[in-house]
Amino acid sequence: MSTFTLPDSEPEIPVHLTPNLSKEQLLSFPAFITWISTLRHSLSTQTSQSHAFHSAPYRLRKIEVQSVDFFGGKRLGFVKLQADVSNKNGEKLPGSIFLRGGSVGMMLILQPEDVPENTEDEKQVILTVQPRIPAGSLALAELPAGMLDNSGTFAGGAAKEIAEETGLEIAALDLINMTELAIPAASSDSEEHLQQAMYPSPGGCDEFIPLFLWQKRVPRGQLKKWQGKLTGLREHGEKITLMLCPLDQVWKYGGRDAKILAGWALYHGLKQEGKI
Repeated sequence: MSTFTLPDSEPEIPVHLTPNLSKEQLLSFPAFITWISTLRHSLSTQTSQSHAFHSAPYRLRKIEVQSVDFFGGKRLGFVKLQADVSNKNGEKLPGSIFLRGGSVGMMLILQPEDVPENTEDEKQVILTVQPRIPAGSLALAELPAGMLDNSGTFAGGAAKEIAEETGLEIAALDLINMTELAIPAASSDSEEHLQQAMYPSPGGCDEFIPLFLWQKRVPRGQLKKWQGKLTGLREHGEKITLMLCPLDQVWKYGGRDAKILAGWALYHGLKQEGKI
């Protein structure tokens, strides 16, 4: 096990590494960069006399990396670490963290083009159905998740499946960032600078998920064809498939997925406020 001092830390913060992880790998890991920057800023807000922890501020004292996972044998994917965050009274904050970074979730809504515009009638949501071993499931229904590529276009396994099954490409110009519309950005350094995103498990994981809305009106015949095809039933050996779910029922059919519930709530809240 090797140890280094976290750059720009005063007092010095030791970082203990696992044998298979280097200082350079950790410091260049995007999830670690975002997490440590966000935490440092949040800790700095305690200098304000109005802060609840001002009289006995907490500080980061050490980081111990406990395990790491590499994707494809080379790319750092997940990091499990323990952060010692405590105050002068010996009080500690829970600091067991699974670092994996952010992703994006997509609420993709289709509607027959012969339905009057600006109505909610007959809207259908595209869901993915795939194995999620951490949840103990081989067929979990979710909002499609993935990433935005360098051009801002939705990418990843779910996006590839959508393109293959429907021919639809989710382009940047057509996306509405619902979390950005709902959650105001920090306006001063006295505020915490969290992501404008949904945190599905902040008690143990850094993951944040901006939720985007994409809506498209399509010919009724095409939508009916997709409804017959996109049932969530998989062919032999198929790992990921799609299903269409009525918008007014998606909270129920997809209620195990935090992205679905958050997307559904954001959609209706922003609708009520006239923001979408």
